[in-house]
Amino acid sequence: QVQLVESWGGLVQAGGSLRLSCAASGRTFSTAVMGWFRQAPGKEREFVAAVGRSGDITSYADSVKGRFTVSRDNTKNTVYLQMNSLKPEDTAVYYCAASDATWIQHRYELKYDYWGQGTQVTVST
Repeated sequence: QVQLVESWGGLVQAGGSLRLSCAASGRTFSTAVMGWFRQAPGKEREFVAAVGRSGDITSYADSVKGRFTVSRDNTKNTVYLQMNSLKPEDTAVYYCAASDATWIQHRYELKYDYWGQGTQVTVST
């Protein structure tokens, strides 16, 4: 079992920045691909970013590429999502998730086995 706890969501003005954290516990963190997903009101949950097991490979949705950066610190069992140049359309509940699947499947939420409770990010105009 893996427990995931997201933190540091909040309210920010358009153009601002936030850095989300996700702390993992319960098993060896470094064996899991870690992903970030988000769900806006009235919309389906969507892939945002993912980072490979050692942190040397990353992937982003087109909508956040160049603005968001995903990283992990396996010594702290923590994954981060640095979000810059935030837009109102980034408003959503952000979830971190852990996957035991191969990297090639990192965009598919059904391949993630463990999920955090989510943290709200609101970007105002």
